[in-house]
Amino acid sequence: MCVIWGIPYLLIKVAVRDIDPVLLVFCRTGIGAAILVPVAAARRELLPLLARWRPLIAYTVVELAIPWVLLSTAEERLTSSLSGLLVAAVPLVGAVLAWSFGDRDVLGARQSVGLVMGLAGVAALVGFHVSGASAASMAFVAIVVVGYAAGPLILAHHLSDLPVLGVVAASLGLCSLGYAPFALAHLPSAVPAGRSLAAVAVLGVLCTAVAFVLFFHLIAEVGPLRATVITYVNPAVAVVLGVAFLHEGFGVATAAGFVLVMAGSILATAPAPAGTRSSAAVVVPEP
Repeated sequence: MCVIWGIPYLLIKVAVRDIDPVLLVFCRTGIGAAILVPVAAARRELLPLLARWRPLIAYTVVELAIPWVLLSTAEERLTSSLSGLLVAAVPLVGAVLAWSFGDRDVLGARQSVGLVMGLAGVAALVGFHVSGASAASMAFVAIVVVGYAAGPLILAHHLSDLPVLGVVAASLGLCSLGYAPFALAHLPSAVPAGRSLAAVAVLGVLCTAVAFVLFFHLIAEVGPLRATVITYVNPAVAVVLGVAFLHEGFGVATAAGFVLVMAGSILATAPAPAGTRSSAAVVVPEP
């Protein structure tokens, strides 16, 4: 799972060289939906969602529709490794949102120290990498982070009693349908390069459809809390792949920011002394 949800940053960077972000999101969600919707339908996991269509649409917009297109757009200018590191701040924002919505146990003294440490890491990353050309892209990633943190809150408070595979399949289907008319307006004038098409295929099949199925099995095997460990490894995978395959730079500032964000995320999402933990923290957002 750490590898499968660490490689999308690399694949997105490759794909957006030839494919518009809007078309990329449509293709990825369409492929994922084509695989998962029949499975969810066969298991009768779609009908129970009809009564919760409003939170389902809200979850789809916040977790998929907006973040995926903004992340793809941002990677037209940002490196894949930096994007992965910035998205690693999701647990920090998730802890703040959970606290804001009444879960006061998520931010004790230890968690607060982690929050400050992680935000310092994000500030270091932004401060050393921001420029006039990339400032807007970093703002896009900031919106992505908020969306990835808010999505699990909607899931936990409004959809947690519904079949998870059904929720994911329906969300992918709704997202692909919503992007369909816009995708038609962004068709490329020529057939994209083979590596771009391959990147889209892997994003749709492996990093979306297969990834969600594996993640459900992982939760069943080790529990939701232990499954969140992959959140702390995904960015490292993104950095290694970006440096190895795209020759992206990795300097002292990036290393320092990476350490601060990872350490801060671990501390900020650690169980509170009373043993409680935000329900939103058990859902790992996927890039």
